[in-house]
Amino acid sequence: MLSKYVLLALCGLGLSVAPAAVPTKNPNTLPAIALPTYGRYRLTEAKQLELISSAVHFGFSFEGRQCEIFASLPGAADHNYLQYELDGVYQRRLRIDGSSKAPLTITAPGPGRHTVWVYKATEAHTGPIFVQKITGQRLKALREPAAPLIEFIGNSITCGAAMDASEVPCGTDAYHDQHNAYQAYGPRVARALHTRFVLSSVSGIGAYRNWNSDGPTMSQVYEKTDFQEASSQRWNFSVFTPRVVSIALGTNDFSSGDGKRPRLPFDSAQFVGHYLNFVGLVKSKYPRAQIALLSSPMVNGPNRTKLQNCLTAIKTGTDAAHPADQPVALYFFQPMQARGCSGHPSVEDHAILAKELEPFFRPLVAGK
Repeated sequence: MLSKYVLLALCGLGLSVAPAAVPTKNPNTLPAIALPTYGRYRLTEAKQLELISSAVHFGFSFEGRQCEIFASLPGAADHNYLQYELDGVYQRRLRIDGSSKAPLTITAPGPGRHTVWVYKATEAHTGPIFVQKITGQRLKALREPAAPLIEFIGNSITCGAAMDASEVPCGTDAYHDQHNAYQAYGPRVARALHTRFVLSSVSGIGAYRNWNSDGPTMSQVYEKTDFQEASSQRWNFSVFTPRVVSIALGTNDFSSGDGKRPRLPFDSAQFVGHYLNFVGLVKSKYPRAQIALLSSPMVNGPNRTKLQNCLTAIKTGTDAAHPADQPVALYFFQPMQARGCSGHPSVEDHAILAKELEPFFRPLVAGK
């Protein structure tokens, strides 16, 4: 069923159901800084579009059979990945090598006008991808249709990390070689509900401690554009206004660590206290947003119950502190034996998680 916002759009009440084209001066060259971008990004002094966060994306259309994306990386030894849709159908990942100067070529199956949406497959800590321009015939930058926005905050699961070994086997080369942010549960839920999305996620991060360290935790990096504590770039939270903010932290707080560094037992009081403070930080950025707390499909056994109890306490504390706001929504995942790399959910597992979450998010994005 379509959300009420999509239904209003269909009735012609001022909302667009198709991507809106942005006028450009040269129809055969589209500068990247002219591309409306969704997710965390930066426009550089060199007039490049710096793609930062997981699944940060932009769209354009072209005519003919082919177009080219000119992209680069900070270092010659680096590699990274974009991925794309062509005419509404997901295609594949595109590897970028820092030493290569060749553009990425997208080929359509036939002539006519085609629509492309390009996504960063990897997370902020993988490093940025710089886009200089798009070339092709009769290019037009696109805006997303007006619709509610969901911000998905989380860890490696939300990033879509370690999920896709179809090109590079698990345990080989770099950690981000199995990243596939487009296929992660958040973007899947958003597409199913005809909403927009942004991902604010960092592998290994937690609410009061990380996978193998005491920090920096999500509350310490959330306000930084690239989720790096030492960064001087602070994100402008007025760029996007989410209807719903989904927070999925806890997997790494419960982790036993890497076996190399000392790890104290899980501390419920610290977890709840730090998580409450982080929810307060999010509410200070988006006072009218619906907050949704998700558990973890990777935390099972007695810890699953403990995590659920902690999230319930966080909801109770937040609702008491903000009695005039919408009550916090809770969702507890069904237990899952993940089939991706290093115990993470796979592409197929993320499809299961998204299907599980759809009925939970549907009334939230509708404002019910």
